Amino acid sequence: MLKALGRCTLFNKHRPPGNRRRNKMAEKSKILIIGGTGYIGKFIVEASAKYGHPTFLLVRESTLSDPSKSALIDSFKKSGVHFVTGDLYDHESLVKAIKQVDVVISTVGHQQLGDQGNIIAAIKEAGNVKKFYPSEFGNDVDRTHAVEPAKTAFATKAGIRRAIEAENIPHTYVSSNCFAGYFLPTLAQPGVTAPPRDKVVILGDGNAKAVYNDEHDIGTYTIKTVDDPRTLNKIVYIKPPANIYSFNELISLWEKKIGKTLEKVYLDEDQVVKNIQESPVPLNVVLSISHSILVKGDQTNFEIKPSFGVEASALYPDVKYTTVDEYLNRFV
Repeated sequence: MLKALGRCTLFNKHRPPGNRRRNKMAEKSKILIIGGTGYIGKFIVEASAKYGHPTFLLVRESTLSDPSKSALIDSFKKSGVHFVTGDLYDHESLVKAIKQVDVVISTVGHQQLGDQGNIIAAIKEAGNVKKFYPSEFGNDVDRTHAVEPAKTAFATKAGIRRAIEAENIPHTYVSSNCFAGYFLPTLAQPGVTAPPRDKVVILGDGNAKAVYNDEHDIGTYTIKTVDDPRTLNKIVYIKPPANIYSFNELISLWEKKIGKTLEKVYLDEDQVVKNIQESPVPLNVVLSISHSILVKGDQTNFEIKPSFGVEASALYPDVKYTTVDEYLNRFV
């Protein structure tokens, strides 16, 4: 009898407030993305909408009228993304946008990393944010052996972490390691548009292991963490086992796919550092990040401990991620 009453609409209307609270808790967080028309930002916006989060995108008026962004803006509109006009440098517009949501994700670019203090200040004033994701999406910046100019870029990100922690803002830091789209289409060879079929230059001895993740998967894993209490105040490392390769292993895999052995030119660390020092901006930035990843092994040379981090593919084994092996099949 009681079960039948439980199914009755009238009875449901008079359920105690505790049940209604639990239902509200099950609702997906509203997410504001700042920098969502940039390289990695667009994948996170796409994943947020795909997985049913009310998704808000902070945009400048000039972005909405930019012809080069029109196709992307149209695709966001079709996905149900809400556009909020504002600017990283307009405090009032930031606070107004943040008050509409539960979670803030920053994906601002290299030049704006240090200006994320503006977001921190707005979050503090708004007072309603249950989690903030600063723009990271690369190496764990607290565990690197980078040389300049990457050293300064990583230090800027680390400084933002310390500012977030000093203000006691709930947070998640996403260490997504390498963007597959940056490295795999050329196997990190400068000045080419396809993976090499004759000769390959290898930084260091080629034995340092790195992690190469498809950008769609980075978006998916990031959004999966939003309402997951296991990720609160943690670093989330995206390190799926099938995507961890040394550069030598990566070249060997490519050679098997094309049925050919490549000529290999190894640059020792001293030569890599010399090349960095002699290269103009922004090539020196790219080379110094590659040095950190491919020579120093900064993505894999430490243990993820429960005190500070969790690994995404272990948290979400249901995600069917694109493997490096599958990714490289596009170029055979």
